[in-house]
Amino acid sequence: MKNNRSFLYKGLAITLLAGLSFSNVACSGSYLDEVQNSGSFNTDLYFQNEQQSFSALVSVYDVLRKYSGGFENMVTFFNAGSDDFYSGGGNSSDGAGIQGINNYMINPNTMPASYWRDYYQGIARANLVIERVPGATMSEDVKKRYIAEAKVLRSLYYFELLRMFGNIPLILKTIKFDDNYWNIPQAKSTEVYTQIENDIKAALPDLMMTASGNDKGRVTQGTARAILGKIYLYDKKMTEAAAQFAEVNGAPGGTSQYGYKLVANYADLFKVGPETADPYKFSTESILEVMHTNKGNSDWGFWGQGKDEGNSINVMICPRSYSLKDVPNNNAPDIYSGWAFNTVTEDLVNFMQGDPRLDATVFNAKKWVAEGKVSYSPAFADTGYFLNKYLPTNSLKSSLPGPPELNFRQNYIAIRLADTYLMEAEALGGAGGRAQALLDAVRARVGLASVPVSIQAIKDERRRELAGEGHRWFDLVRWGDAPSKLAFKGFMAGKNEILPIPFNELPNTALHQNPGY
Repeated sequence: MKNNRSFLYKGLAITLLAGLSFSNVACSGSYLDEVQNSGSFNTDLYFQNEQQSFSALVSVYDVLRKYSGGFENMVTFFNAGSDDFYSGGGNSSDGAGIQGINNYMINPNTMPASYWRDYYQGIARANLVIERVPGATMSEDVKKRYIAEAKVLRSLYYFELLRMFGNIPLILKTIKFDDNYWNIPQAKSTEVYTQIENDIKAALPDLMMTASGNDKGRVTQGTARAILGKIYLYDKKMTEAAAQFAEVNGAPGGTSQYGYKLVANYADLFKVGPETADPYKFSTESILEVMHTNKGNSDWGFWGQGKDEGNSINVMICPRSYSLKDVPNNNAPDIYSGWAFNTVTEDLVNFMQGDPRLDATVFNAKKWVAEGKVSYSPAFADTGYFLNKYLPTNSLKSSLPGPPELNFRQNYIAIRLADTYLMEAEALGGAGGRAQALLDAVRARVGLASVPVSIQAIKDERRRELAGEGHRWFDLVRWGDAPSKLAFKGFMAGKNEILPIPFNELPNTALHQNPGY
């Protein structure tokens, strides 16, 4: 018998099935007793009704927090790999993964396994929902909606795995304890793209048109079309991508059929309001939003393990040992003292000079230091510039139990309307009247005049509009610009477009490491 079992397969058999007992699922003792160390899971005792099915579906949504929760979140990691940010942090060894992508010394041993495991957890949970919800006692329409949402989320998680690793197994059913889960092969990327594109298309009719009230944050038809359009864009199906984005976007600058509209004030996209009724969450520009709260009382014992609900980007990007000087009329912001990751490059600051979005994007700490109003401790790769979009003030510290640094509640918008405007313009080849109107709408929102549309103009606009939101690295790779733009960091063409599969996933399995690693 093979003793060195990869987490992917062992995890799908045990950990991922038991994952439904996470905090969002109310389970009885008898249910928990059914999760055996052998990997068996008696699903007959679960998925009996709508409440249980919904709890299981929520556990699929939980994986969305990979974008912005835990130390190994997608945003700070891929910001560090881009030309707009350095890794930052306490020193050059503060977080082997984030430092490794910053200087492109990342290897199978330093690649954080969570980027592989967490998404496969989400996929395993989605598979279980898709299989078991049909047998639950509930209305057929609700069943269809739950299954549709699970399929869209599963497709999104596969898309993220494709973008990161390229060569991945395609698993569409629950892995059971007696399956040969060591020998599931990697699928061709074309096969994965076809599967996830078809799944979303099939799911569309069963999704909500729009979401309101307690349904905010759930996948709607607009969300699904935006995800599908993005998948098509990466799959180089430009006509199909443009068609999906057109459904999402509607008339540039107006309100789409799904109620999407650019917010009037760009800075409002990154503001945090009162705990009781935050007006900045789920704005008209939000298409896919990751929810964070301080009510989960996140703590160190389970931080980054799927149960924590705070936004970790917030504390990670704050200057270290930041404090206000005791001087008269000190108007400097009272920033929370954090860990100094994702210091901003001088290149981005220079590129954004004169752009109305600069102040909302970059916090110029060295200016305040020069004025004698603040002090902070320069950390690794300090430039004096920090990412302002997710920078919390001390007033936003949680008053509930749990370390305040783990319980910031700012939501993260994974897809927003300005993003889909620019992706549609790109899919249209950066030419024509509609592409021009889409670009103009993004610029007009911040008071900028029209510039002739082109692929380069769209690239430049994406860099300014979406700076620090975790998209730049993927954009550079998609455009083929990464080797030139990231050469100063050590990026190697033909290798670093995808990441190494974490080493512990490989022994005694059918998986093959990616080229160059």
